[in-house]
Amino acid sequence: MSAAIDEKTYRFDSAKWSLVLTLLGGAIYGNYYFSAEPLLYRVLALLVVAVIAGAVVMQTAKGADFWSLAKGAKVEAGRVVWPTRQERNQTTLVVVAFVLVMAMLLWGLDAFFGWLAAMIIG
Repeated sequence: MSAAIDEKTYRFDSAKWSLVLTLLGGAIYGNYYFSAEPLLYRVLALLVVAVIAGAVVMQTAKGADFWSLAKGAKVEAGRVVWPTRQERNQTTLVVVAFVLVMAMLLWGLDAFFGWLAAMIIG
């Protein structure tokens, strides 16, 4: 008894990537060619081409892998235990205090070495 696993086959990935590059190259050239047109129209055209190129990319194996990765990242972000407001505030205060102490320490060392160099040089 063998279990058949239905895996989606991705055909013509090279052609799809070529189409994506052609679309993006054409969009860049069109943006340059129509530079006299209002910026809003050019941005909207670039967005439409980007959406079409994204749709074509999602039909490739790498696009499907990326989509799977994005869905997994969303699931993992939901599992994160975020700090409470009090923990956030306390951590922020500790970081600010540490930065101030280090700034004072470095300022003191800079002043000391500046004074020492002035004494040596004259």
